[in-house]
Amino acid sequence: MASEAKQKAVKAVEAIFDRYRLIAAGTNFNGFDRHVMDNCKIIDASPEGVVEFEFFIDGRYGNLNGVMHGGAAGVIFDMCTTTALGPLARPGYWDFLGGVTRTLNISYLRAIPIGTTVRIRSVVISAGRTMAMIRGTMASVDGKTIYCTAEHHKVRVPTQSEHNKYRVEWDDLWDGEGKEIVKGKL
Repeated sequence: MASEAKQKAVKAVEAIFDRYRLIAAGTNFNGFDRHVMDNCKIIDASPEGVVEFEFFIDGRYGNLNGVMHGGAAGVIFDMCTTTALGPLARPGYWDFLGGVTRTLNISYLRAIPIGTTVRIRSVVISAGRTMAMIRGTMASVDGKTIYCTAEHHKVRVPTQSEHNKYRVEWDDLWDGEGKEIVKGKL
């Protein structure tokens, strides 16, 4: 049963990425967060809102010193911590991309050399009706080096109506009132 719950949590996070990609393709959006959403690899997720990713820090995220630019960490954390709300989401409650950032505080501990694959761990600490707080860490793949940490506060806003026309498989798990449909029952 625990394995089934973890699989569902992974599917919830994947649904955010899938909808993002559909919207980006359908609107020809090519903002700076698109590369993150196209290349972040989901490693694991839990129903409580814990998600782990791997991401390769290539030259587009670098500065003249050959390490990841601090602003790049902001974009990566913004997307990866937000998607940790996926396993908690349902229609009208932290659905697609969860809302808007209220604050995003990052502590830089060590430089990340360009060409490094990092492990990002996002943990939902609190998610209420209108506000959420998620913590993130960016570390070496083996977990021995913590490069930076983040604390991300979100304010929930409704999904833009034009984004709701981009349907993903996950949408079929919920009825119109946000109740989970279980094996054909409401």
